[in-house]
Amino acid sequence: MRLTVIGCQGSFPGPGSPASCYLVRAERDGRTWSVLFDLGSGALGALQRHLDLSSIDAIFLSHLHPDHCMDVCGLHVAVHWDPEGFRGERIAIHGPAETPDRLATAYGMPVDPGMHEDFDFRAIAAGEPVTVGPLTVEAFPVRHPVDEAYAFRITETLEDGALRVLTYSGDTDACEALEDAARGADVFLCEAAYHEGRDDAIEGVHLTGRRAGEAAARAGVGRLLLTHLPVWNDATRSVSEARGVFDGEIAVATAGVSYDV
Repeated sequence: MRLTVIGCQGSFPGPGSPASCYLVRAERDGRTWSVLFDLGSGALGALQRHLDLSSIDAIFLSHLHPDHCMDVCGLHVAVHWDPEGFRGERIAIHGPAETPDRLATAYGMPVDPGMHEDFDFRAIAAGEPVTVGPLTVEAFPVRHPVDEAYAFRITETLEDGALRVLTYSGDTDACEALEDAARGADVFLCEAAYHEGRDDAIEGVHLTGRRAGEAAARAGVGRLLLTHLPVWNDATRSVSEARGVFDGEIAVATAGVSYDV
């Protein structure tokens, strides 16, 4: 399994990165499976540096804030209006129950038919794993001020039966479900949008570097990859906060960089 960071800037695109979008690829049966986790503002352009849009096998949306889903509207245009016809299969989009209506409204189109002609919308059901090629994705409800927000546990079963696990936090404050999602993960891609001492009065929205580190330590993960840092955050400070409570490897996600899981 290989993770490519398409976009990792928190809350809105920055000068060096789009908003949240992560490409996970795995090989099986002589082909490469490509799954996206979020497709936030500004991500669609950068994504095309890494794959042809027709090769997307599935998209999982952690929640419906624009910095995590808005470029699905651009993907709709790419699929629906390609003058030569879109070459890929109808893309499955797994997301909160309101996903199809919210995206149609964002684009200014009637919710019926909305984007259903182009995408196979599937409502996420926590605790019900979804299989895409060699990848199994399980959603865990987490703490964020929307009706549905999820962390994802992505498991690849290798041909020898060994497992590789990547957990993506989505947007969340500290909660037990986040630790359950990350339990024993090889790589924990975890948001750290807040700083200790600056955002202490804000509850139930985002993690700090320290709280991300605490979750990583309690879950026993192998490597912590901090992400979703807004442009005004100091990445060095976020790492320092996490390092104070987590002894494992820590890095900050960088747009355009790939990581083996």
